[in-house]
Amino acid sequence: MSSPDREVRAARNDTARTARRPVVAVTGAASGPGALLAQRLAESEEVKQVLAIDERRGEVTEAQWHVLDVRDPAIAEKLRGAEVVVHLAVDLDLGTDPAARTAYNVRGTQTVLTAAAAAGVRRVVLCTSAMVYGALPDNAVPLAEDAELRATAEATGVGDLLEIERLGERAPRAHPGLNVTVVRPALLVGGTDTALTRYFESPRLLVVAGSRPTWQFCHMEDLVGALEYAALEKVEGELAVGCEGWLEQEEVEELSGIRRMELPSAVALGAASRLHRLGLTPSPAGDLAYTMHPWAVSGSRLHAAGWRPRWTNEEVLAELLEEVAGRHTVAGRRLGRKDATTLGAAGATVALVGTAAIVRRARKARRRV
Repeated sequence: MSSPDREVRAARNDTARTARRPVVAVTGAASGPGALLAQRLAESEEVKQVLAIDERRGEVTEAQWHVLDVRDPAIAEKLRGAEVVVHLAVDLDLGTDPAARTAYNVRGTQTVLTAAAAAGVRRVVLCTSAMVYGALPDNAVPLAEDAELRATAEATGVGDLLEIERLGERAPRAHPGLNVTVVRPALLVGGTDTALTRYFESPRLLVVAGSRPTWQFCHMEDLVGALEYAALEKVEGELAVGCEGWLEQEEVEELSGIRRMELPSAVALGAASRLHRLGLTPSPAGDLAYTMHPWAVSGSRLHAAGWRPRWTNEEVLAELLEEVAGRHTVAGRRLGRKDATTLGAAGATVALVGTAAIVRRARKARRRV
């Protein structure tokens, strides 16, 4: 082949590669995984342009910014020209009013899916959590991506995530031509604050007698890598993401240096339920299931596509312990330094658990009167 012919073919190949480079929109792009993903995509040679959407402008200067609420129907116009949308504008903050949180998460996802279809987007990537599989004593270890979603709405935010999953499942039927990929990370670590990360802020690791927990983590960087794979359409369907393998409770205790406090199931669940009902803790009793039963995932679909986690469970646990150092949490309730000093770590645990017993005895006394 002559030199001019090679140059022509090379130019054609470059044009073809450029044509395949997608325009990717990222919602929730001003913070958290959205900001990290928007930056990574903006720096990628495989992406033509990043459309960043949030209620405030973020720091990814290479992206084209649209400042608006994802529940605003005007988002459809902002998505014009995008081939892929990664929807990360989901609120799972422990401090948010649950009803307001659900309204935002569900309405936001509905609006994004409808707007994406109207704008001619071919793929929407949703991010939920491996918690949607549920934490149950008879779970396979690890769970396959196509395992039944058996979670209930009893844990923090899980009801919202299940509804997001249902919306994603229905969207291709309602909007032919729209594909939906769902990414489900294991216990997410890296600038996060959840009921499960707060478990490691406690003076003792609560262990429910007879339980068999497995601990699998997902570093934020690995989640963003998996989302990038999905955005570039290197993998599709339901995707689970996490570190290779998992840790048993005894390994977590040895690595963390935090001793356990073991309670009977009825005491632990009963106390958690009453404390939450009294407004003393942000975590409902349903959160305890994820510290009792296995919910580790295989991640086989991402692995088959060539993706690999960069972090191990041991490394992520070490980072989590570094992040939470100096914080004091009991039964999901974060204590100020004065509270922790006054009560003492173990004393605070006894005090909170004891509160439930006191309330129970008071109610029995009232019924006898």
